[in-house]
Amino acid sequence: MGRLEEVKDMVKLKELHREEYFLPGNATCAGCGLSIAIRLAYKALGPRTVFVVPACCASVIHSPFPNTAFASPCLNIAFEAAAAAASGVVAAYEKRGVKDVTVLAWAGDGGTADIGIQALSGAVERGTNFIYVCYDNESYMNTGIQRSGSTPYGAWTTTTPTGKKQHKKNVPLIMAAHDIPYVATACISYPLDLVSKLRKAKEIKGPKYIQILTPCPPGWRFPTEKTIETGRLAVQTGMWTLFEVEYGELKFNGPSARLLDKSRRKPIEEYLKGQGRFRHMTSEDVEVLQKWVDRSWEKYKKLQPV
Repeated sequence: MGRLEEVKDMVKLKELHREEYFLPGNATCAGCGLSIAIRLAYKALGPRTVFVVPACCASVIHSPFPNTAFASPCLNIAFEAAAAAASGVVAAYEKRGVKDVTVLAWAGDGGTADIGIQALSGAVERGTNFIYVCYDNESYMNTGIQRSGSTPYGAWTTTTPTGKKQHKKNVPLIMAAHDIPYVATACISYPLDLVSKLRKAKEIKGPKYIQILTPCPPGWRFPTEKTIETGRLAVQTGMWTLFEVEYGELKFNGPSARLLDKSRRKPIEEYLKGQGRFRHMTSEDVEVLQKWVDRSWEKYKKLQPV
């Protein structure tokens, strides 16, 4: 990053809300990537934000009675119904003529890629004016680290003790196929990119979908102080790609914009070796995963405007 880019980033930091709306003393695990994502979301969107949260780690974090970690309204809803409930909240505010509230559905990868995908598809097809965030820790962490459709190939979970045999479901491209105004991916290790995407989504009318990689120390089996480093390695190796699909046009963001050249990506072994969930993988497994990563990048490149 050049000096000019550093100065621009400093200016952006000054624009963030200084107040803390994600309150201390909450029930997050040490090193929780989700907690960083929530804090950044509040910094980007401010207190006039209504969270709609299905069963997931976030629901446990914010609502152990009689306390809460959120300094704005939050609706707890059934596992599969986040997008449907958020649609109702949007309709209620529209009926009352309230225009300065951001309705934010906030769900995990299980409640998005699997259990909640039909409600999500229905909500965006109807054109609901909300932001839907999937915080992606790549398993059902809240219920015991079971595999989800977002779990990557080879990863250990309690339901894939020898490693998952299927590749990760690409929900951002599924959402882009709905022809909605805005789809993006982000990672908590690149906070300014995440904040800028949330702010952009806030200003766009219609359904917006953002999927955030949130590394999970207990589920991924890495030391709690390695959360940010793990997220960076996911991006630097190409395991996680930062991009936006705005009105149908895909563009890469941040480090990912420089990684179109395959030679600039770090080998995925650098990402895998720091996580116990991949410890059992053979060299053949790693090769299978590396080929999938390379194919995914070629697919993304084809979606860029000429």
